[in-house]
Amino acid sequence: MRHPIHCSEFLASQRCEARIPMKLATYKDGSRDGQLLVVSRDLSTAHHASAIATRLQQVLDDWNFLSPQLQDLYETLNNGRARHAFAFDPQQCMAPLPRAYQWADGSAYLNHVELVRKARGAELPESLRTDPLVYQGGSDEFLGPRDAIVCADEAWGLDFESEIAVITGDVAMGTTPDAAIDGIRLLMLANDVSLRHLIPTELAKGFGFVQSKPAPAFSPVAVTPDELGGAWHGGRVHLSLQSVWNGKQVGLCEAGPEMRFHFGQLIAHLCKTRNVRAGSIVGSGAVSNKDGARGYSCIAEKRAIETIEGGAPVTGFMEVGDTIRIEMKGKDGQSVFGAIEQAAVAPA
Repeated sequence: MRHPIHCSEFLASQRCEARIPMKLATYKDGSRDGQLLVVSRDLSTAHHASAIATRLQQVLDDWNFLSPQLQDLYETLNNGRARHAFAFDPQQCMAPLPRAYQWADGSAYLNHVELVRKARGAELPESLRTDPLVYQGGSDEFLGPRDAIVCADEAWGLDFESEIAVITGDVAMGTTPDAAIDGIRLLMLANDVSLRHLIPTELAKGFGFVQSKPAPAFSPVAVTPDELGGAWHGGRVHLSLQSVWNGKQVGLCEAGPEMRFHFGQLIAHLCKTRNVRAGSIVGSGAVSNKDGARGYSCIAEKRAIETIEGGAPVTGFMEVGDTIRIEMKGKDGQSVFGAIEQAAVAPA
């Protein structure tokens, strides 16, 4: 039986082996962890990966052995030679990794932080320009890309946050930011759902988010960095992230140039004093641009701009019945990860 690669072997082995183009998803099958699929590049077809691995965490634990086998299946699928291929249906998807050992979300776009703080009359601490903000959220359950957002109380201020996230392999304590980029196995999109009116009270306690951060959702498909080609460099994704709220595009933000802290820096921040293990998910925070014409990736940012310009916010938060769609397209115009499409619903 193969065993997961240890941290001492990790950095030496993965630079040449981790760059494997493929797309993976997880279908609902009644279990907590679902069924691993390989998905074609155009997201039209899929194939069960059960002959290689049944769950994504298995692959992350033994990446160097299992990922080349999945890549072979991916190439066969893209070439139309997979005998048991079937139509891919995002409606049947769970999050690519339905539960994880760690979910840590950063705030890598300083424009977002600056706007939110300026709206409440607070200066941006100088330390935030050199040291990233990261919080650790619940990782025992994630929402799939079509799962509803349960809005228990509209007074809590339901908000979407359109983000990019990465899934890591093992990254040893003390790994440098540049080396930590090599620890990235997969990328996906995220909706880091927030309850804005619960946040101030929680933060005032001085101990971080709990109730104000319900389960996030992730895109139907997770892709390897190599699948992005030239759009992936410097630990950043250089593509536009689209947010469509109630059928209206509210954001088409560039994810690359204004990401102050790249994913290697975010991972290195996490592993300064501890190992980061395979199956950890790290988010970018809401993608944000100084160019207001590009819109916004969360309602809180829109409200902050309204407060700065007019003295008070005008735009309300999400209500029951609202929808949010988050998607990123490649230079060829095709969806890279598939879309997150969620509706806000009242509790059953």
